[in-house]
Formats: sequence, structure tokens, C-alpha cells
Amino acid sequence: MNAGAVWLRRGKAKERRLRRATFEIRPQDQLAIYHDPSILSRKAAPAFCLEDHQHYSIWFKPAGLMTQGNRYGDHCALTRQVERFFKPARKVYLVHRLDRETAGLVLVCHHSEAAGRFSRMFRSREVKKGYVVGVRGDLRRHGQRGEITLPLDNREARTQYRWSAYDPKRDESEAQVEIITGRTHQIRRHFDMIGYPVVGDPRYGEGNKNRTGLKLFATSLAFTCPYRHHPIRIRIDPDRLPRTTP
Repeated sequence: MNAGAVWLRRGKAKERRLRRATFEIRPQDQLAIYHDPSILSRKAAPAFCLEDHQHYSIWFKPAGLMTQGNRYGDHCALTRQVERFFKPARKVYLVHRLDRETAGLVLVCHHSEAAGRFSRMFRSREVKKGYVVGVRGDLRRHGQRGEITLPLDNREARTQYRWSAYDPKRDESEAQVEIITGRTHQIRRHFDMIGYPVVGDPRYGEGNKNRTGLKLFATSLAFTCPYRHHPIRIRIDPDRLPRTTP
């Protein structure tokens, strides 16, 4: 229950997590218990609140922390950490996500009206998301600047990149990336498809895994605050990420 793996269905109400052992169960209630020892045994590294704007907040999510939980638990999820951080408690609404293996910036909303505003802003590309990626090979051979437009899951997908460095000893390139669309694993899949898989990717590419983890970081967010109407720009250095201890 503490891990968020017990669910309650009552009548026609939406199914929800059940956390309190003192909760009174009624006749006809349905309980579902999801048990996965590998998930329950995980320890989550802490996220950090970088900016709090009341209606929304901006967080650093470390690699290994899920953005949101699933039926088998949410104790290793950013959303749960945000819920427990604020006193008094605030609701948490996700408007975008990062892969579990990806470290970086996540914007979280605290009421439905804010979530609606930011969802529209993300769809209309009023929120600029920047990434730094490390890939295998000399990306300059594919072009120092370019756009990958290969479709993903039969849908349009666009990834823009700018080469920034190459390490011949490791045969690795670094690039600044902006995604125009938001498909599942878009950056990882796109660079693998053109022959430059992301270093340390446990899923895409061959021979590119390492002990330091996935070299993909969500490093910047830029937008105009929909409440105070002033520019918000936040950037983190992938070489100086906050230290986290699981």
C-alpha cells in the first residue's frame, strides 16, 4: 500500500490507489493488489524542485526515476515525490514525461486549469525543450546540423540536432537536440535509425551500453509564464547534474 500497488474500485467511481490501512472497506468494493518483487525492491533516487511557481513547479528528475508510476507502484516515481514534497499537499498533473533512463527537467502542474494551459502550450510548441545527447560515431559525417524526419509508429516525427563535440578516443559525438514532435523514445529511436545510437541505451542500438548510463539529458525549458507573462528560461549542465543517492 505504501508503494502504491493496491487499488480500489467502488461502484462507478474511477479506480484509485488505496494507501491507508485504516480505510473502511464496504460491501461490493473491489480490491486489486499488484505484486512485482523487482519493482517493490527498487529504491528511488530523489528528485529536486528547482523552481516553484505555485500553479506549476519545475523539477530535476534523476536517471532511474520513473516520471509516473504504474499499477505495480509509484514509490519510484517523480509524481509521488512531488506529492509528498509540498506542505500543504498539492495535486500533481503531468503534461510531459521523460523516459526512466533519462535525467533532466520536468514541468509539473498543480491544478487542472494549469495542466490544460500547459498542454495546449506544449502542443503548439510554445514550450521549447532542449536536450544534450551523446551518440556513438562521428555525427559530423551525417551533417553538423540537421533534422531527422523518419516516421515513428506510422506518425510524423521530427528531431532537430546540432553537433557540438567529438571524442575520437571513445568515438562518441555530443549534440544539442530539440524535438518538434513528441513520440515515444523519439530521440533514442531516431539516432539509432540513422546509425548513431545513444551511448548507454539499454534498448536501442548494439554495442553501445556502458556503466555510466544513458547519455541523454533534458537540459533546458523555455516558455512565457501563462500567469505572470514573463519569460521562464531554465538550463542545467549535464556535466554538473545534482548528486542523487538512491
